[in-house]
Amino acid sequence: MPERLVIIPTFNEIENIEAIIRKIFSQKIHCDILVVDDNSPDETAKKVASLQDEFQNQLHLLVRKHKSGIGTAYIKGFKWALERDYQYIFEMDADFSHNPKDIERLYNACVNQDAKMAIGSRYIKGVNVVNWPMSRVLMSYFASKYVRFITQMPIQDTTAGFVCYHRSVLESLNLNKIQFVGYAFQIEMKFKAHLRGFKIVEVPVIFTDRTKGESKLSGNIISEAIFGVIKMKFKSLFRKRI
Repeated sequence: MPERLVIIPTFNEIENIEAIIRKIFSQKIHCDILVVDDNSPDETAKKVASLQDEFQNQLHLLVRKHKSGIGTAYIKGFKWALERDYQYIFEMDADFSHNPKDIERLYNACVNQDAKMAIGSRYIKGVNVVNWPMSRVLMSYFASKYVRFITQMPIQDTTAGFVCYHRSVLESLNLNKIQFVGYAFQIEMKFKAHLRGFKIVEVPVIFTDRTKGESKLSGNIISEAIFGVIKMKFKSLFRKRI
C-alpha cells in the first residue's frame, strides 16, 4: 500500500470523475484514491465502481445515503485513511479546479520542509484564479483576509480546499467534534492545526474553475463561514483545545 491517499468527495460529478481519476493515477508519484460519494443521482458512484477492476487495490469507494456536506465527507475519508497505513492524506476536488500535477508539489513541500500541512494557495503570490467572475474572486479573496484577521492565522488562503495533511495532524484532532460541514470546514481544519503548533506551508497553485458540472457553493455555506469563524475564534479564547 502506498503512503499517499487522495480523498475526492463527489455529488453529481459524472462528467469529471473518470478523467480526474485517470489523471491522478498518471502522475509520477503514486497515490491511492478514495472517492466519497453522496449517493449522486447521476450515478457517479457507479462509474467509480466500474473502474475498480482496472485499478485494483488503488481506487476505493465509499457511498453515503444522503448529501451531507463536504466536511462530513472528508471526515469519513480521514477516518478511513487513519484506519490504514497512509502517511499523507490529500483533499482534492473532482472538477479539475485543483491540478493533479500539483499533488507532487504539495507532497514535496511537506517532506522537504518538514511541514505537517501543505496548502495549495491561490493567494500566496497575487491572485491565481482562472475563469471566475470578478465578483467571486473578490468574495473569496476578502473572505480569506477576513478569516486571517479574525483568527490571526499566518495563512494567506484560509479557505483553500487543496490540502496535504500528514497523518499526525488528523490523529491529533477529535474528528467527531469538527463543527462545520461546508465552506467553513476548510477554515476550521487549518485553525485547529495552527492552534496545535503544526508547521503549515503554502504552495502557490493556479485554481481553474470547473468547465463541466455545477458548483456546489451556496449562500448557506458562505454564511456558515462568516459567522462560524467568529464563534470558533471566541471558543478558542476560553479553551486550550478546540
